Amino acid sequence: MQPEATPQLCFGQVRHLRLRPVRHGFRYRTYFVRLPLRTLGGRDFGCRLFARNRRNLLSFYDSDYGDGRQPLLQWIDGLLAAEGVRDADGEVWLQTMPRVLGYAFNPVSFWFCHRADGALRAIVADVHNTFGERHCYLLETGGAISAADELAARKIFHVSPFCDVQGGYRFRFYCGSQRSMARIDYDDELGPLLETSLSGRAVALDNRSTARAFCAYPLMTFGVMFRIHWQALRLWLRRVPFFRKPEPPQQKVSR
Repeated sequence: MQPEATPQLCFGQVRHLRLRPVRHGFRYRTYFVRLPLRTLGGRDFGCRLFARNRRNLLSFYDSDYGDGRQPLLQWIDGLLAAEGVRDADGEVWLQTMPRVLGYAFNPVSFWFCHRADGALRAIVADVHNTFGERHCYLLETGGAISAADELAARKIFHVSPFCDVQGGYRFRFYCGSQRSMARIDYDDELGPLLETSLSGRAVALDNRSTARAFCAYPLMTFGVMFRIHWQALRLWLRRVPFFRKPEPPQQKVSR
């Protein structure tokens, strides 16, 4: 079921498990927003504590997404058209973490692009690494995407120094009116290596939910960067093999 087209704040958790050469896992609570971009247009969220394109406790800046210059819908529609996807003319839901006190780092944001009949047509996984680089993986089947579909993309972008740039990702998504889940599994040449998921329960994005998010996790986006480096240190201390960062891919979008 396609969620109602009103901005949502989702409370949930991130889970990560490495299978080898040592077994290493963690999970932590988090929150993220889901924004219906066609419905919103250029409007604000009608919330005193959560702003659009200006500083606040939580905020969303259009310039953090797309190419930083074009309107968001123009950018995503252009990306899809360039890749041959021309029927994703329905709602576009952007799932991402907001800025907290002006700061955000998003390891991955998802653009859920629907057809006019409400069917999910394509997903763009918008990936950032800690070196300030970015790459988009386009996920589509040629038709409507369901929760039963496993979507695949070849890995060509460096994310972690403890994973080589080889192999591929397997994605599964569930997008309900109140619950959502994104699962990303990574396989290298030896088979399954990482299992990751991001899940959440949606509530209306309003002053109450914004205050709840900020009070429960006041430095959430700062914590994302801290946890990335903390977990990297733990892997290094356990002598997990280290890979140097290659040059980023020339193409901005791949499958």
